[in-house]
Amino acid sequence: MNQRLTPYVQRLLLLNIGLFVLANFLTSLDLDNKLALHGIYSDYFVPYQFVTYMFMHAGFMHLFGNMLGLYFFGPLLEYFLGAKKFLILYFVCGIGSGLLSWGVNAYEVQNIRADAVAYIQSPDPDAYNVFINDHFKRGHNIPQIENSIENYTADPENQTYISESVQYVRDITAGQSNYALVGASGSIFGILMAFALLFPNTELVLLFPPIPIKAKYLVGAYAAFEIYSLYSNRPDDNVAHFAHLTGMIFAFILIRFWKTKRNSFY
Repeated sequence: MNQRLTPYVQRLLLLNIGLFVLANFLTSLDLDNKLALHGIYSDYFVPYQFVTYMFMHAGFMHLFGNMLGLYFFGPLLEYFLGAKKFLILYFVCGIGSGLLSWGVNAYEVQNIRADAVAYIQSPDPDAYNVFINDHFKRGHNIPQIENSIENYTADPENQTYISESVQYVRDITAGQSNYALVGASGSIFGILMAFALLFPNTELVLLFPPIPIKAKYLVGAYAAFEIYSLYSNRPDDNVAHFAHLTGMIFAFILIRFWKTKRNSFY
């Protein structure tokens, strides 16, 4: 693969890296809060974040992984598609995945807030247990939550246990509402999908293990892993798998649409 950087891949690399440096060394600018995509109920949410969130990253490895994908797969796509279509691909996948992820979060938070209000107005042990089972992502505070359920069930008239349950419901609701999405992953996974659709039989050499694999199989494995991770819903997993998958879906739609406009890409 030709690794000569094309103009817009170079600019995107510089923009992502530059904002990462600014956010980490000029913390007074508060770029993490201003540019990340916050949930609809957050005081930090501003519509321009549907674009800016793509250029913010949670840490060096997050940035490195995304920029590595852009560096390896972006130049050939920009050269092949042209600058205009490459940028459309990048931003449609990024903005689209962010918008859908944000919408799903808004729907989930709306439900949990409604359930929280209903519980706080009429608390009882059974309703508390249902709320925890439906909305608590197990992985932290498990002993405290379990003790709270047991104590409240054993003594449902105890005002201390009632107040404790209400506080946990409020904390869980606040935690779910505190949504913030960052990263170019939607765009990068869109680029991976586009590459696999346009150059399915191109052989790529993995780093670990160093074996050749066709692009269509590599991207297929990525997609399968993202689907598995999404449905596993591990409490310690903070990766936005839904955004990755939707980025790939938007790329699939775009490439299929563009291919109907010409006889062949090859």
